[in-house]
Amino acid sequence: MTLSFYKYQGTGNDFVMVDDRAHQFDEHNHQLVRFLCDRRRGIGADGLILLRQHQHYDFEMVYFNADGYLGSMCGNGGRCTVAFAKQLGVVKDTTRFLAADGPHDARVDADGTVHLRMQDVIGQQEVEEYGVFLDTGSPHLVRFQPASTLAELNVFTEGRAIRYNERFREKGTNINFVEAPATPGQPWQVRTYERGVEDETLSCGTGVTAVALAASRRGATSPVHLRTPGGDLRVSFEANPDGSFSNIFLSGPATRVFDGKIEVADRTK
Repeated sequence: MTLSFYKYQGTGNDFVMVDDRAHQFDEHNHQLVRFLCDRRRGIGADGLILLRQHQHYDFEMVYFNADGYLGSMCGNGGRCTVAFAKQLGVVKDTTRFLAADGPHDARVDADGTVHLRMQDVIGQQEVEEYGVFLDTGSPHLVRFQPASTLAELNVFTEGRAIRYNERFREKGTNINFVEAPATPGQPWQVRTYERGVEDETLSCGTGVTAVALAASRRGATSPVHLRTPGGDLRVSFEANPDGSFSNIFLSGPATRVFDGKIEVADRTK
């Protein structure tokens, strides 16, 4: 079997995209997904995304982590899927689609910026000495770092220690290490350890969304400008009196990198 694919990236968070409107991809073939995401033996990506037809929405986004298993919501992946759907002619400049955490609205600007509406967030939870925990479609721990320490932080070691500790081991969480701007108006610096990838990624959309909301407790106002190793993103939101957040939008670029075909006939379950 030869599989046609596209490669997209959003601020360095990269994905193998498959047009699966015919529903032919076996989502239970974890080995195949791992192979396609493998950076040495396959195509290489942080995750794989299927674009599928849906009766009630413009399309459905089915997201897999690089470990081969279905994941929760991926913000940058969602933005890339919207750009992919537009490339395929499935949508034009606006869309409503279904993802793992429910329906999402999105629009694409003339310059390629994709604005993705995220789900409302109920609140935040302080987790002892670890930081702030909240769910933005995927679970995230936000840990604020002292000034001028983020660049030298070993995100893999520190993130893995938290992700597999007694508090988070069972369900897992993503960990975002954050440094506040030295002067107002400058971006918040973010580095993320992602579960499923089990390493630092260049960017995480649900992660920077979590950071922006957590940073609102520290004086950040909407829209929040955030800088990841892979590039800049913006998060706008409304903070409600009850501690919840609504009208949350994640905005940034989503770029087609290349496309091709790959032989996958010998990849079994």
